[in-house]
Amino acid sequence: MADPFARFLLSGILTQDPSPESFGDAAVDSLAAGLQQGRFGDLLRSDFACELLGSCLDAESFGFELEREGGWVAFVAGRVRRRLAGTTSDRRASVEFLTVLMGIAALHAFLQSNVTGPPLSFPATEAVFPQAANVEGIRRQCLASLTVEGVAPYELIPDVELFCLAKAILNSTDLTGEWAGLRWWRVRANILHQRLVSERTATLRAEIYKDLKFLESEILGGENVGHSQDQRIRLLLEMAAVDMFYDLDASARVSLDRAARESGFEFAITGLLGKRTKFQERDISQLVVFARSAATFDDADRVLPPATEAGIQEADGKSTNGPPLPVRAKPQNLELNDDTLLESISFSQTSKSALPAIQDSSSLPPALTSLDPSAQPPLRPLDSIILLSLANSITNHSPDHGLTREETLPYATRVLDDGSTNWQVYSQALLVRSRIEKYKARTKERGLLQLQSLVDQVIADTTISGAEPTGTASTFLPRPSEAESATVTERLMYVHQLFSPTRWELEMELASRWVDLGGMRTALEIFERLQMWAEVALCWAAADREDKAIKITRNQLFTFPKGGEADEDGSYETWEERDPPPVNAPRLWCIMGDIEQNPAFYERAWDVSKGRYARAQRSLGRHYFSVRDYSKSEEAYMKSLKVNGLDHGGWFALGCTRLELENWDGAVEAFSRTVQLDGQDAEGWSNLATALLRKEAKPPAQKTQSSESAKRAEEDEVTDDEAPSVQRERFDPERNKKDALNALRRAAGLKFESWRIWENLLTVAASMRPPAYADIVNAMKRIIDLQGPSQGDKCIDIDILEHLVRHIITTNENDSDSPPVYDPSKPGLHRLVISLFEKDIIPLITASRRLYQLAAKLSLWRKRPASALSFTEKAWRAAIVREGWEYGSLEEAQWDEVVDATVELVDAYESLGSMETTEGLGAGTGELVAKDWRFKARSAVRGVRGRAKERWEGTRGWERLAEVGEGLGAGGRGK
Repeated sequence: MADPFARFLLSGILTQDPSPESFGDAAVDSLAAGLQQGRFGDLLRSDFACELLGSCLDAESFGFELEREGGWVAFVAGRVRRRLAGTTSDRRASVEFLTVLMGIAALHAFLQSNVTGPPLSFPATEAVFPQAANVEGIRRQCLASLTVEGVAPYELIPDVELFCLAKAILNSTDLTGEWAGLRWWRVRANILHQRLVSERTATLRAEIYKDLKFLESEILGGENVGHSQDQRIRLLLEMAAVDMFYDLDASARVSLDRAARESGFEFAITGLLGKRTKFQERDISQLVVFARSAATFDDADRVLPPATEAGIQEADGKSTNGPPLPVRAKPQNLELNDDTLLESISFSQTSKSALPAIQDSSSLPPALTSLDPSAQPPLRPLDSIILLSLANSITNHSPDHGLTREETLPYATRVLDDGSTNWQVYSQALLVRSRIEKYKARTKERGLLQLQSLVDQVIADTTISGAEPTGTASTFLPRPSEAESATVTERLMYVHQLFSPTRWELEMELASRWVDLGGMRTALEIFERLQMWAEVALCWAAADREDKAIKITRNQLFTFPKGGEADEDGSYETWEERDPPPVNAPRLWCIMGDIEQNPAFYERAWDVSKGRYARAQRSLGRHYFSVRDYSKSEEAYMKSLKVNGLDHGGWFALGCTRLELENWDGAVEAFSRTVQLDGQDAEGWSNLATALLRKEAKPPAQKTQSSESAKRAEEDEVTDDEAPSVQRERFDPERNKKDALNALRRAAGLKFESWRIWENLLTVAASMRPPAYADIVNAMKRIIDLQGPSQGDKCIDIDILEHLVRHIITTNENDSDSPPVYDPSKPGLHRLVISLFEKDIIPLITASRRLYQLAAKLSLWRKRPASALSFTEKAWRAAIVREGWEYGSLEEAQWDEVVDATVELVDAYESLGSMETTEGLGAGTGELVAKDWRFKARSAVRGVRGRAKERWEGTRGWERLAEVGEGLGAGGRGK
């Protein structure tokens, strides 16, 4: 880190340090200082930029060079290559450094123009190609150069040439400087490129994670020598943001936890008593986030010694000891203004020291136990970003779940209550809260208006007067004055860690919010103003106006030689495709295919993209799957995955197709890739188990010696017995079942509420040799919890339960030869099964004779004769309570079942009635289980025979009951 160039690229740009670093060269110092201070126009119009970018060429020379290179992006890359090639070795490092500065300046100018504001102080075209005669043509070339795998960016990106310039420089292979900072800025450019296109692509993802892996090793690995705490925290936050963008939330949480440790940031979500509504009379538990940064930060975001006599600035700009400090400008935070809800939770005074909690008070960090929930200390901006990132991570998997929203809101509230010291961080917190509030009736209005306010703010802050290509959007809040706004450097300070949305992404989100609220017309106006014709078509399709959706997409894809509007009958014969096609033509063709259900349109999308638009083949695969042409569906999905092998949904769909084709090996491969890409996909794990169960278990291939090994053995004259040529691996026929069981365990853990997955787990666990008894118990208990309230005892698999009971009755847990005896004090399978019966199964039984029989058998094994007799009586009642058996409306087998139940009851009375009870208050007193057992037995036999006389007299069952009754009457039984 001794190299000043490397140090500046890592940490010298995003800083508010008033003393910029000196490089020993006045020109370099001037440009570096300009970059730090947000004067990007000075860099892009400097003498170095003029030479590097060719912006000083006359119009004729510029046009010739542009034509020779085949486009402006290639023109820039070529000039960078030639400039670096013509540099002497002693000047190489400084020239490369200045070149990188040009790329960073262009990147930040693009972000200022499209994400953060304020408006650029210079027209971008005059800075990068002032002599260009065909500006719109160059911009179209820039947009085309950003298309990746057939996926195009938004067509009206303002100042897109700035991003293309940054991308061309930062991704140049001619930059040979081994600076970690260069890799970092390349990651930032590539992830922004990924966000600009409409779908995630494998190409950009591979490039991003390749550089992130290098940065993780370089900056976070080892002893972190030479890298500051700020650098490590920023990198971890950006890694987490990238992971969340690609839905890798588990990995993101690891990075966020590590960032909190690096920062020394302590926080916890807990519960305190308080009131949420104006008319609430008693306090109830409310979620709150307690958080404290490791140090106090002043208004310039520089570290101060913790809690000195100089005083600590509070969130409202006041100081506890010293003079008041100026309050930072921040975006407008709209009030709720609800007739019932309070603006913020009113915590009770008694609860502030109690901390009852989601997190136990004993486990809270000591620094948090003394905090007042209504007046917590200000947070460092990076720590605020950690809280906002955690909120995004929580909502990624279940954004519509009420409990998830309740858990997420306190994180955003903590950042807002803090009155964050950074404009962009505060704006992001408002956006996070707006997204959460859209689900509640009393907060959705404020959420919508807050989003509208943020949209207005971004539009106003990124639009040069008179330069807005898509028209001027109306605003309902006055535009803040320059004194009420934030500087360029403050807004860009944390933009890479926040992943703040672009202006058109915010407007798209606003339009989608209006769609959710039924404001289709307002949404259409927004999309039409943005000229997002694909979204306009989708809106009309969602409103069941497919005719208008088709007309809009056709207008974008076709021209009309005779002029005028499209034909009403939808005829294509008189139309001609646009040449060249629009950059988003593949997507438009797919939308046409979705609306008209015409696979020819998907084929055309594939052709237009020159075989690079994976969605076209995915749509074809889905179409063929719906018409049961599984072979063509598999072929289409395979083509899509060759383009984008990291598409989780594509692998899942391919696996489902192969299941239909009974290609079990292929299905295992597809679902294995599915769960590798997303380990949280419960359906993927479940389907993987299905494929494994169907897959034929084959012995492993024999591994023979190579020719070299055989030759060496021959030379050494080793016998066959001493050096066998074939190595055999042990074959496990249960391997596939074991793997399937592991997959189902993972699926059940991820989708805890799916009774189907638990039933599959139960079946597979029972089919193992030996069965997985612990899994059987857990699955059966969970199925009862899920299905018991609606299905009753029908949800219990009695065959598996019988096997389980037989196992514990006949098997000793300590593997000894002595008869198994139940000991309630010892943990293990026996106690699990007993608990399952007592807590879950017995309360559920209503009319199942077999379940009562199992309960009786288990009670008898536990030496509880009274319970065993009681369950046998219930089993008998369950058999005779069925209507119709005494009138012959049922099969004779049902009559035989009643006879068997009656004989079984008599036998139980005979064997258990005269025993001493071992349960309840009568235990140890000599009291009999049923002293009148003979009377009860005779009554049972008489009752059954009396009801069955008319229909079943003379049958074998009737004779059995007669024999039992005679034995009881004569006193022969039980003597």
